Amino acid sequence: MKDVFSLKGRKAVVTGGSRGIGGSIVDIFCAHGADVAFCHFGDAKNAAAKCTKLRAQGYGVHAIECDVADEASVAAMAALAKKELSQIDILVNCAGIGGDKPFSSITVADWDGMLGVHLKGTFLVTRQFFADMVSRSYGRVINFSSQLAYKGAPGLAHYCAAKAGIVGFTRALSYEGAPHGVMVNAIAPGPVETELLMGLSDEWRAMKLAELPIRRFGKVEEIAPTALLLASDAGAFYAGQSLSPNGGDVMI
Repeated sequence: MKDVFSLKGRKAVVTGGSRGIGGSIVDIFCAHGADVAFCHFGDAKNAAAKCTKLRAQGYGVHAIECDVADEASVAAMAALAKKELSQIDILVNCAGIGGDKPFSSITVADWDGMLGVHLKGTFLVTRQFFADMVSRSYGRVINFSSQLAYKGAPGLAHYCAAKAGIVGFTRALSYEGAPHGVMVNAIAPGPVETELLMGLSDEWRAMKLAELPIRRFGKVEEIAPTALLLASDAGAFYAGQSLSPNGGDVMI
């Protein structure tokens, strides 16, 4: 019987892959046969440790420094990824930043920074690989949104706006990709135990925890399998979707 979750022979790029959800996705992609290039921003120690660990297990993995909000940095990252892996079959846009602030305290710099990493970064990185995927009639683009794109949250107007933009971008691009075998989807997780979540205020995390029917935050290992589904043949019929492992925070 065919293993529909196999990524054997596939080449993947994961942004924000040195730790957190992105790091767990790198692990699960490697374990299912993919060669992976992941980027990080100012996290060389964790990136090197991840490469050492995965290479010791026989996996093909490469780490690249990249600021996804910067066009030149993204172009350089993409060039290195293509050099190391040749064609790119799978792209996961997982790089992100956080931080809660009341709307009245959000500066233009705060707004631009949040949308720059999340929304502009998703655009810049996807632009580097999408056309090649279309020309080969195969590809998987997996963008990271959030359940807060649908629900909203106090203190995160800029974050919610960026994540809602990613949902719209995903839906629109899926219309252009799907006729050519390039499936574009998103993952909209609930709150997960990462540095981003821990960077929010104690008050915000307590509020969110009380709202969750499951009464706990998620783990990165509980999100990565959704990326595997969308990256593999098992996800071939998903187009423009936002899958939301969120502990019941949003029920659709």
